[in-house]
Amino acid sequence: MRAEKKIIVDEIKTRVGGSPYLIVTDYTGLKVAQFSDLRKRLRDAGAEVRVVKNTFLARVLKDAGLPEIDSSLKGQTAIVFGDKDVAAAAKLLKNFTAEFKLPTIRIGILDKAVLSQGQVMALADLPSREVLLAKLLGLLQTPASQLVRILNTPAGQLAQVIKANSEKGA
Repeated sequence: MRAEKKIIVDEIKTRVGGSPYLIVTDYTGLKVAQFSDLRKRLRDAGAEVRVVKNTFLARVLKDAGLPEIDSSLKGQTAIVFGDKDVAAAAKLLKNFTAEFKLPTIRIGILDKAVLSQGQVMALADLPSREVLLAKLLGLLQTPASQLVRILNTPAGQLAQVIKANSEKGA
């Protein structure tokens, strides 16, 4: 491999290795202005899109110890990766695809597990990370608040009985 190609492969490997997810898309037919718009939207969501040669991507996946997806590496390939929420990136791709009919999501990799196109779309339907964390916090707080209420109920009833007896005796 020539030195220039090795530098490109090493850079892609560094970026993909630092990301918990990777979404492989086919951007055939996407105009430059649309691709720039996609880049900007993904950047705002904490993700990045990068055009990559299929052979380079296959080598990067092999070197990084990620699952091989050679059957999905055909045509014009762009990869989406980032260090934040995979659901946000998948949702953005789904909305962009609904708007422009492109790019086509081929496959995804999340924590070294291969995701089909349908599974990536299912990730897009999840609520944002912040909403999920808020729901989890609410679920964790519910038993504690119920416990406090249950513990306070007998004490309150006892106080009412004592008050009633004191009023009766007076």
